[in-house]
Amino acid sequence: MSIMLFTSGTTSASKIVALSHNNLCSNLMDIASVLDVDASDVFLSFLPLHHVFECTVGFLFALYKGAKTVFSDAITQIPDNKKEYQVTVMASVPAIYERIFKMIRRQLEKQGKLEEIFEKEEQYKNLSREKRKQAFQEIHDMLGGKVKLLISGAASLDSEIEDKYQLLGLNLVQGYGLTETSPVVAIGSNPYHKVGSIGKAVPSVEVKIMNPDKNGMGELMVKGPSVMLEYFENRIETKKALVDGWFYTGDLAKIDEEGYIFICGRKKSVIVLKNGKNIFPEEMENLLNRIEGVEESFVFGKQMSEDKNDIKIFAKVIYNQEIVENTYKVKGEKEIYQAINEKIKEINKTMPHYKAIRGMILSQEPLIKTTTNKIKRQNNLEQIRKEESKCN
Repeated sequence: MSIMLFTSGTTSASKIVALSHNNLCSNLMDIASVLDVDASDVFLSFLPLHHVFECTVGFLFALYKGAKTVFSDAITQIPDNKKEYQVTVMASVPAIYERIFKMIRRQLEKQGKLEEIFEKEEQYKNLSREKRKQAFQEIHDMLGGKVKLLISGAASLDSEIEDKYQLLGLNLVQGYGLTETSPVVAIGSNPYHKVGSIGKAVPSVEVKIMNPDKNGMGELMVKGPSVMLEYFENRIETKKALVDGWFYTGDLAKIDEEGYIFICGRKKSVIVLKNGKNIFPEEMENLLNRIEGVEESFVFGKQMSEDKNDIKIFAKVIYNQEIVENTYKVKGEKEIYQAINEKIKEINKTMPHYKAIRGMILSQEPLIKTTTNKIKRQNNLEQIRKEESKCN
């Protein structure tokens, strides 16, 4: 064991992951074989180094390739830092890329250029990335003009956001990994990229789907030299997670015929309805987060009667008051609620009846999250229950 790192604890208590020098180095070599990065590159570091994604991809990988690492002043300063330091590579979480996208969009809206950009996106969508980059140079300049690779990891990225970046000629790819796998299991790259996919498994890693259903979805299993030694001093959890060298990720996924992996959701966070249908909250949250003025959201199942299986889908929505009031021309909590609720009704119409969101909690207080901006589902659910019990 060379390093001890804690899991994020989004769905259960944190565990201590024991990683070796071999775990980390095999993963670095795998990443290097997939990504086009060299000593001329400049990495922007934002996430804490005690998180394995930043530790391996944003810190050790830059050292391994002889690249420069610069540190962001603050989340609000990321665009300015990219310009100042001429950043070429950034590895971060989806929330950061969503925030940057919204910032760019608002800026274009203020300049009255949004419709023009939409038209150009359609016009240039079939051209090469380099041609699209030239067509949208002013947007690239907002991010310093030098960015060649943006890596999203640690949580699910909205495929619509990924697609929008690609349309603008910005090379945003998804990666996937866990603390227990040092972390990278799969990553998208120029030759291996499909919107919505986390790419293909890196060279040293094997993947398979455990007990796939009729749609090919099941738990993702991982095997390779980057898989952890153990959960430190926790034999019971280690035996549950590691069987014959295969690591049970706890994530539900599908692998297509070309080897591209698609993550469907976290096994522990799936909401099972009375009719047996499964709801993936991450999928619903991505849709809610597209609503103008919504900062973030948390989708959960609420028991509606004494019958434990009588569950309806509810959402806690965190909104930006100024943006909501300006966008929908409303004032006060009641009108804000109605405006956002109308948008949710529109979303409900686009999906099967059983997936519809039946209730909403509005708030301006941020959700409880990890240091890498992942929603702590159990903690948020407990907070909602406490608030509801006070009201009752």
